[in-house]
Amino acid sequence: MGRRLVPLTLDNLQDLPKRCRSCVFWELDPVSGEAAVKAGTPALEKEAWISAVLLDWGSCGRVVYVDDVPVGFVLYAPPAYVPRSTAFPTSPVSPDAVQLMTSFIMPGYQGQGLGRVMVQTVAKDLLRRGFKAIEAFGDARWKEPACLLPADHLLAVGFKTVRQHPTHPRLRLELRTTLSWKEDVEMALDRLLGAVQKEPALRPL
Repeated sequence: MGRRLVPLTLDNLQDLPKRCRSCVFWELDPVSGEAAVKAGTPALEKEAWISAVLLDWGSCGRVVYVDDVPVGFVLYAPPAYVPRSTAFPTSPVSPDAVQLMTSFIMPGYQGQGLGRVMVQTVAKDLLRRGFKAIEAFGDARWKEPACLLPADHLLAVGFKTVRQHPTHPRLRLELRTTLSWKEDVEMALDRLLGAVQKEPALRPL
């Protein structure tokens, strides 16, 4: 099973689930988001946001492929690019952190460790870019896939609660802890990255 994580760009934006391609929950403040939905332009606003962040800050997401089929994605950016982040009772995100906005794995591919690999890939990207941590607003009462990630999932992949709240706790992952994660998890990531790097050589000319 070939797995690869590819930076999100305008070229592969269409590989996100349809409802996510036109969701601007994080990308716009609540008033602007509602206006975009009423005007029928959320997909255009999403594209414009990704384009602006790519130009100004760089890569802000990863798309996960299994055997060339898109099965998930993750979005992240500094809180200055995420207007909705100020609307939470546990805001603001710490100034030394990048916000993990949302992620999703298709149901048939859950439980295979892809969620953890996504977080590790983001962590390694941000370490290279000089950031100290990732923070996220969790959903403590999560029942079904939505724009907020389940707090339990975030805790399971290494986040710690930094501000408690009955509904929307803020959680943090210190990037330096990625250096001390369990060896088997590190080996799994190395195998994944190795497969990505070697894949072109396996294709016939």
